[in-house]
Amino acid sequence: MRKERGKRYDSNTRKKEGRHTDTFVADLLEQIESKKVPIAGFLIPESVVVTWIIMAVVVLLSVVLVRNLKVENPGKKQLALESAIGALHNIFADTLGEEGKQYVQYLMTVIIYIGFSNIIGLFGFKPPTKDLNVTAAMAIMSIVLIEYSGIHQKGLKGWLKSFASPSLIILPINIMEIFIKPVSLCMRLFGNVLGAFVIMEMLKAVVPAIIPIPFSFYFDIFDGLLQAYIFTLLTALFIKEQIE
Repeated sequence: MRKERGKRYDSNTRKKEGRHTDTFVADLLEQIESKKVPIAGFLIPESVVVTWIIMAVVVLLSVVLVRNLKVENPGKKQLALESAIGALHNIFADTLGEEGKQYVQYLMTVIIYIGFSNIIGLFGFKPPTKDLNVTAAMAIMSIVLIEYSGIHQKGLKGWLKSFASPSLIILPINIMEIFIKPVSLCMRLFGNVLGAFVIMEMLKAVVPAIIPIPFSFYFDIFDGLLQAYIFTLLTALFIKEQIE
């Protein structure tokens, strides 16, 4: 009797675990899958629609926050805004130096977009950075800018010669870097965002109440902003390498 009860218990336990696993895998695949949203008779990727929402929010905030700016006796809102923008500008300006100052505005735009994309999940939207197409597109944009900065600084001839520097023997490695860098940028951002989702789902399954809340603040806010910083800082460092 005991053996039969043990077998039934093990069988029921395995079935429950199997159902939990299937649900978890289904949720994971749903997060990875790029859904389409019907708009005006067209099927638009969900990540594009959420990006439009982020753009609208950023534009609206820009309009609201820059109203009634003063040269003398600025208010607390203006001082906070100037401090935030100044700190963001200095991060990239200090990294790139005088020769790379023309790329600072692009990097500031990218870090703001990725930052908003990573934390928008708190408001019920699917972060665009969970779509591999988005992170891949951003990585391609970055590598195009990186290589352009090298051509702009050294000229086309000097840029081509740099692939054989310091020795002709490492020419294949330098060529491979053109493809390795965007893959690295793309997969690092996508993998960290997706990894945070996996960890949060596991925590919710094990301890569904209270415990996941502080972890949600970490993964959805701190880690999301950190990944935006890492992506743009690496892009800045690659540009700096090209223009030195």
